[in-house]
Amino acid sequence: MLRADTASLRPMGTHHHAKAVGKSSVVGRPGPTAARCLAVIRALLSRVPGRFSSELGLNLSARRQRELFLWFLAALLYGARISGSIVTKTHGEFVRRGLTSPDQIVKTGWDGLVVALDAGGYARYDFKTATKLLEVMQHLMDQYDGDLQRLHDISGDASDLENRLKGLGKGIGEVTVQIFLRELRGIWPKARPALSPLGILAAKDLELCSCMNGRRGHATVEQLRVLWKRSAVERKSFSDFESALVRLGRDYCRRQRKQNCPMREFCA
Repeated sequence: MLRADTASLRPMGTHHHAKAVGKSSVVGRPGPTAARCLAVIRALLSRVPGRFSSELGLNLSARRQRELFLWFLAALLYGARISGSIVTKTHGEFVRRGLTSPDQIVKTGWDGLVVALDAGGYARYDFKTATKLLEVMQHLMDQYDGDLQRLHDISGDASDLENRLKGLGKGIGEVTVQIFLRELRGIWPKARPALSPLGILAAKDLELCSCMNGRRGHATVEQLRVLWKRSAVERKSFSDFESALVRLGRDYCRRQRKQNCPMREFCA
């Protein structure tokens, strides 16, 4: 089972590296035109879902403490090697049981968390995840009064924010932090994570970024933000664009499912 956001990204073939764009294009071949980029971005956002938080019914733009926390909980669940559908079901179980704040999760205790995780289909990782959740929630309460907005506000910069999130528990790594902060980009000033390797893979296949920056997540984000400013789609955000790339990379590019890919006519 693939981790919901990222996993080992050794390509299963060679087509991912066959072409480049912009300054690092194949000799004699021009980079993508503005018209093509606009067509690719519009097609992507019409064919592939955007933000994962929206699927869970969360509106992060309002910065409400409950919704920020529920997205953080989702990011913790997405960080495991488990399907997105199980994460969605498990997240729903937590909401249904009233486990919507750090103190409620701590009060429920390890046994209660295992029951909720099992009900959502998280049986393979129930014990480990219950232990991780208790540790993270206790640290969040002890260090930041259970308030993620406070954690952001007292962080010195983007790097400090990421380190503080990782410091909440040993089960929080790059993947979880990237998932969580990706959808807070543009909402939290210090949320500036690198692009997921899966997003980079999709962007390269769609010829939206150069091979030069193919393994540099921060540089690739800046490339894509420039394209987004030129091609912004109404009622969509850059986070929708970024998340759609991650979904495409996860479900199609990495597996080379070209025949069923919703973006196959744009694939390099």
